[in-house]
Amino acid sequence: MAARSRVKDLQEAVICSICLAYFNDPVILKCGHNFCRSCISQYCKESKTSPSYPCPQCREPFQEGEFQPNRQLRNVVEIAKKFPEPRGKKACEKHEELLKLFCEVDQTPICVVCRESRSHKDHSVLPVDEAAVDYQEKIRIRLESLKKERDEILSYKSSGEKTSQELLKQLETGRQKIVADFQQLRQFLEEQERLLLAQLEELNKEIEKRRDEYVAKLSEELSSFSSLISEMEQKCQLPACEFLQDIKGTLSRCETEKFQNPVAFSSDLKWRIWESSQRNASVEPIMKKFTDSLSSKPQWDK
Repeated sequence: MAARSRVKDLQEAVICSICLAYFNDPVILKCGHNFCRSCISQYCKESKTSPSYPCPQCREPFQEGEFQPNRQLRNVVEIAKKFPEPRGKKACEKHEELLKLFCEVDQTPICVVCRESRSHKDHSVLPVDEAAVDYQEKIRIRLESLKKERDEILSYKSSGEKTSQELLKQLETGRQKIVADFQQLRQFLEEQERLLLAQLEELNKEIEKRRDEYVAKLSEELSSFSSLISEMEQKCQLPACEFLQDIKGTLSRCETEKFQNPVAFSSDLKWRIWESSQRNASVEPIMKKFTDSLSSKPQWDK
């Protein structure tokens, strides 16, 4: 029993306090504490107190280049590794007796010496084997409950993943529909824009044509009246006898020469222009209603 305890003490003495495993390439600090080289190096990298670091055990400051390899400790580690791990029933650390009893009050294994001590004398105890059976049954019942809860969690997880996939699929379908709808809408709007602009261009050309015809007709009338006026003014300058010659014909020409104002723009053309302006004016409220509908935030965005 004592030998097993000493082996255990030796094995615990060669454990690194950082990684809690056997020392690997141990180094010693100036304060006398030992650590694995890789553990203390990583500790220095993660520390924010450079260039001086506190010892992980005693907090005495040291610098990274100060620790030295501890070859003697490395040899002791190799020796400790050769001892088999203690197996079988564990011994009481205080009395070095086997832990044969279980204190139901403190719920901990104890030895026969502990049983007679003041700490456990009035407590209910069981042999460790019987206590193990009782607690194994309790653990088994709890394990069944835990497994059911785990299965329920897995079921919720699976259901959640399935629901998320369905929702993502719905969103993808919606995205594709939006892309297709807006592509179709763009094509429709571009086509309507071309049609409306073509109609306006056609009306524009017709207005310019009618204007040119109207101006040409008025120019012709103006030329005729200007010529007649000039002729009459010259005739009025003639002597009376000469002036009165063919006076009847002259008066007839003056009276019959009447200005006939031609129709510049037909009512049909004006109607077509009015229709075009009404059609264009109807686009604005439709676009406003459409943009307001798209730009309005859904309730779940608030």
